[in-house]
Amino acid sequence: MSKSFTLQEIADAVEGRLIGDGTLRVSRLANPADITGAGDLALAMDAKLLPLLKESKATAAVIAESETACDFPATRIVVARPRVALARLTSLFAELVRVKTGIHPSAVIEEGATLGANAAIGAQVFIGANAVIGDNAILHPQAYIGEGAVIGSDAVIYAGAKIGAGTRIGDRVMIHFNASIGADGFSFVTPQAGSVEAAKAGSGGAVTASNTALIRIASLAPVILGDDVEIGANTSIDRGTIASTRIGNGTKIDNQVQVGHNVSIGDNCMICGRVGIAGSVKIGNRVVLGGAVGVADHVSIGDDAIAMAMSGIAGNVAPRTIVGGLPAAPRERMMENFFNVSRLKQFFKKIEHLAERLEKLEKNT
Repeated sequence: MSKSFTLQEIADAVEGRLIGDGTLRVSRLANPADITGAGDLALAMDAKLLPLLKESKATAAVIAESETACDFPATRIVVARPRVALARLTSLFAELVRVKTGIHPSAVIEEGATLGANAAIGAQVFIGANAVIGDNAILHPQAYIGEGAVIGSDAVIYAGAKIGAGTRIGDRVMIHFNASIGADGFSFVTPQAGSVEAAKAGSGGAVTASNTALIRIASLAPVILGDDVEIGANTSIDRGTIASTRIGNGTKIDNQVQVGHNVSIGDNCMICGRVGIAGSVKIGNRVVLGGAVGVADHVSIGDDAIAMAMSGIAGNVAPRTIVGGLPAAPRERMMENFFNVSRLKQFFKKIEHLAERLEKLEKNT
């Protein structure tokens, strides 16, 4: 059943200023170009959408404070922070995919597992021995919860997600399709110094050693996720070796991200899609890693740092620094390097011209 709200209710929810009839009821958010009826609320908070709004049949709209001079005559809600308003609006209208409260007959729950009040356990869910599922938690079909894992209250685990043994997940955590939380880390050693160790020690660019065998290092420490964490689809977060892999409160991790063993990520970080974080990295609070950033092992990234998309971080990053490029450098230096590279063609032409003049001078002497 679709949701509907009066414009006054919506204005209150987004902390906006209502101009017009607050009793009008809407049941759908829409782009101004996609208005289908009186029950649609046009979102025109971007100035580029205002021309579409004027041409639409919308009876109500949400606009930005900076655009109050527009000549849209119908009822409107004026907001100061459009992106914040969008977050609140979409949350208001979002329809959570439901799983019936209780235990589906096809679910497997091993001895010693504990289910909180009003937990919803979907079809073919597996819950290992001594696992703990918090109050109001929702486990969608085919979710796997390993032995001794702890899932906090109001958590949502979507279909196909795998939660390894001993993993600890906080309250209100959301884990999307096919994420893997708590697999063993990628950690091996060679009986004698191998190719990588020799390269790090300095081998002049040549491979001077061979990996005669690979000995597995077991992962003994669990993954610990704080409260209000969100993990994207197909993301993998590995167990720690001795120290736990930790994700701080409020951190959001996108799809297809790899977080290696022993990594520590602080609170309220944003880790975008296809980021790869190698083992034992320490990331501070409120850090942003853009898409496809790669972070080398044992690197530290300070609070509030930002890495631009596709950066390759090979060394420590200071707090409140913007870095980019490969290897990553502070943004000003990176832009200077790009500028200098773009000028190389001109320099080569000048050098060729000077060389030609020099040859002529030498011939004439």
